[in-house]
Amino acid sequence: MFVITLRFADKTKAPQFMEGHNAWIKRGFDDGVFLLVGSLQPNAGGAILAHNASPEEIERRAQEDPFVAEGVVRAEILVISPGRTDERLDFLKA
Repeated sequence: MFVITLRFADKTKAPQFMEGHNAWIKRGFDDGVFLLVGSLQPNAGGAILAHNASPEEIERRAQEDPFVAEGVVRAEILVISPGRTDERLDFLKA
């Protein structure tokens, strides 16, 4: 399981790459890798909860985000090995 933080580096460039960034997010959900996408508050960037991929695949996927590629955000990837979860998240232990 992974938490990907996308912290703004140059927010002024965000509008010109928003369409590509949103398509990248949609692809993550369509591929079954992204579980949750949301905003870091207050207006600091975004965060993604991901699973079902290797660390290398997550790194590659993060680099493919137009926001990352164009310097709008800096990505940080945290790897989490779920040990104890609410039963609703048991699928993350597989």
